[in-house]
Amino acid sequence: MQKVFVMSDTVTFDPSNLKYNEAGLIPAIAQDHASGEVLMMAWMNQQAVERTLETRCVTYWSRSRQAFWIKGETSGHIQELVDFRFDCDRDCILVVIRQTGAACHTNRRTCFYTAVRDGEEVELMKPME
Repeated sequence: MQKVFVMSDTVTFDPSNLKYNEAGLIPAIAQDHASGEVLMMAWMNQQAVERTLETRCVTYWSRSRQAFWIKGETSGHIQELVDFRFDCDRDCILVVIRQTGAACHTNRRTCFYTAVRDGEEVELMKPME
């Protein structure tokens, strides 16, 4: 488990101070709180950040549907927020989560199930049953 340092001076977090791209989006990486495994990457806008922090259920912005989606709302594969972090440039989010079921829409534990080994694509895991 990673050691957490508490800063002596606290600052109130303002989601508008994150750096969103020209479409108003910021990449969000989901990481399993227990294993440290990177499970997926999706996009958030400022409202998705606010909703995630309010509800503790990770909410993303779907670029294809142009709508919010709460991970697991229809599949039951919920992402419960454990910790919310952002990088030094404030342009990327790390949501440390408790994942229920598959994180990937292909029903795999992680979206990162394909590797390149000796120039060949290798499938690292099959869909969950």
